Amino acid sequence: MQKGPVTPKGFGDIMPREAVSRRLMINAIVPVLEKYGFSPLETPTVEFAETLLGKYGEEEKLIYQFEDKGGRNLALRYDLTVPLARFVANNLGLLNPTFSRYQIGQVFRGENPQKGRRREFTQFDFDTVGSSDYTEDVKVISAVIESARAIGLTDAIVQINDRELFDAAGFSKEAVIAIDKIDKIGRDGVVALLKEIDIEKAEGMFASLEKAEKTARLKDIFAGLEKAGFAEGKDFTFNPFLARGLNYYTSTIFELKLDKSPGGLSVGGGGRYDNLIGMFAGREIPAVGFSFGIDRIIDLLPES
Repeated sequence: MQKGPVTPKGFGDIMPREAVSRRLMINAIVPVLEKYGFSPLETPTVEFAETLLGKYGEEEKLIYQFEDKGGRNLALRYDLTVPLARFVANNLGLLNPTFSRYQIGQVFRGENPQKGRRREFTQFDFDTVGSSDYTEDVKVISAVIESARAIGLTDAIVQINDRELFDAAGFSKEAVIAIDKIDKIGRDGVVALLKEIDIEKAEGMFASLEKAEKTARLKDIFAGLEKAGFAEGKDFTFNPFLARGLNYYTSTIFELKLDKSPGGLSVGGGGRYDNLIGMFAGREIPAVGFSFGIDRIIDLLPES
């Protein structure tokens, strides 16, 4: 029976068993990332609100904002990517010519709590900054696959797409947001949302994705992954419906799914964001990265 104060909804204590699982998972992933050349970094939990605002699209409403005693508008970090962009813009000397880092930390989102999704949770990010070459995408995706295997996700698969497919088809931002919901509401649900945007083009928009082929960049990435020893259909696959809702993605996007089943549960995601750091640095600085949802993985995996 609970006798002491309760925690706010969506926030909670990490019990010893889960803390051990978390530590084992992190300890298994870190050696993989360091093998690929990623170095550790830490950034503060609190940022100026203006640093975070305008980067997340419709999800911006989930940012925890507050005013301190000095009247400054502050916010709890929503993810680890925007803080990384701020850090790189202030430490450009680290780009020699690239900078690769990993970071483990708490992030905060004011969304409805559910299994595998809390308002405070741990992200495990790794990114490489300074190059737009597809080989950097290959490096990040290779590290994702190898890390997944290291923590026992034997059936996990990385779904990959290129947001240029949506740009080439003339999809609006609203249409991309609708397509991003396909795992939750299915084909008919997405078509219904597209009809709300443009009823005459809805079926054609969906059909164009069903027939979509890999972009030239994706073909290079897939060839690079196969050269690295990974197998298409087993370790990674093409998914033309993968959209990812965050505004800052510019090209390659990918998600780690627990298995190959339709609508498979996502336990991490990432992609290429070539414009985000430039918003702070005043010059173009390409980047690509990925984030594991550590708490989500632990919550969704069956207890051993």
